[in-house]
Parts: sequence; C-alpha cells; structure tokens
Amino acid sequence: MTTTHVRSHLESFGWQGTILEFEESSATVELAATQAGTEPRRIAKTLGFYDPEDPTRAVLVVAAGDAKVNGGKFKRAFGGKPRMLTGDDVLPLTGHPVGGVCPFAVTDGTRVVLDVSLQRFTTVFPAAGTARSAVELAIPELEQFSGSGGWVDVCTGWQDEDAA
Repeated sequence: MTTTHVRSHLESFGWQGTILEFEESSATVELAATQAGTEPRRIAKTLGFYDPEDPTRAVLVVAAGDAKVNGGKFKRAFGGKPRMLTGDDVLPLTGHPVGGVCPFAVTDGTRVVLDVSLQRFTTVFPAAGTARSAVELAIPELEQFSGSGGWVDVCTGWQDEDAA
C-alpha cells in the first residue's frame, strides 16, 4: 500500500502539504509520535468499529492518542456496543490496511466522526493510509478532509482530572 490515494484525496480539497513517510513503523500511537516528533496525545488515531446500524459498514472514530473509547458513551452515540473491526475486515471496510487506517479516502458507506478529545489541539497527526505515514493537519482541515459526520464525545482518559 502507498499513500497515493490519500494524497489524491487531500489534494482534491486544494491541500498542498507534505505527507510524512517514515523508514520505521508508525502503526501505534507511541511509534507514530516518535516518528512524527510529537507527543502521543497529538496523534489522531483512527479506531474502526462495526456500525451498530449496519454491521457490513464501519464507523471510524478519530480520537486523540491519549483517549480511550468508552463503551457507554459509544452506545449512547451510535445505538450499540462498540465492536472493533477484526483484522480481516479492516481493509475491505475502511479502504486501508491495519496500522494505516485513516479518515481519508475511505470505503464508500464508512462513517467518520471526530472525538472532542482532538479539539484541544491546533494541529494533529493522523495516519496517511499506510503503517509508515502521517500528515500534520489543523483541526478544521481534519474536519473538512475527513468528510466527518460531526463531533462526538465517546472517549475518556484524556481530560485533566483537576480541571473544573
């Protein structure tokens, strides 16, 4: 797999940036942060779930690297329990391989949503279609380029517990 289809997708919006391509894997939050030279929480991880409304489709939740999907919040937002995609279903349901799932150039019918955990950053680093790539985008760019169905609040673990 290459980043070509993601690059074409981003350029269709007039984007003229650079896709970061790495020698080493960026398939996990920690690896991606190391490769991109940023902190793990600024990695925009894309988590794939079976759509509770139609299990033949995927729901992609893009969340901050330090956030974890909460089952109850997910169920309230989507009407069913979160069921992660199996390895065999990732590519056909998302259009991207395991480790390179991103919210761009996805399979038709795939729903993409952004978790509010991302809103505390100016820019974030989602994958760019391979397990060795990323792209730095401003939050409004991520929202536009992903074709997001909107913002959801389905994650925990990222909020500052001392904040009022």
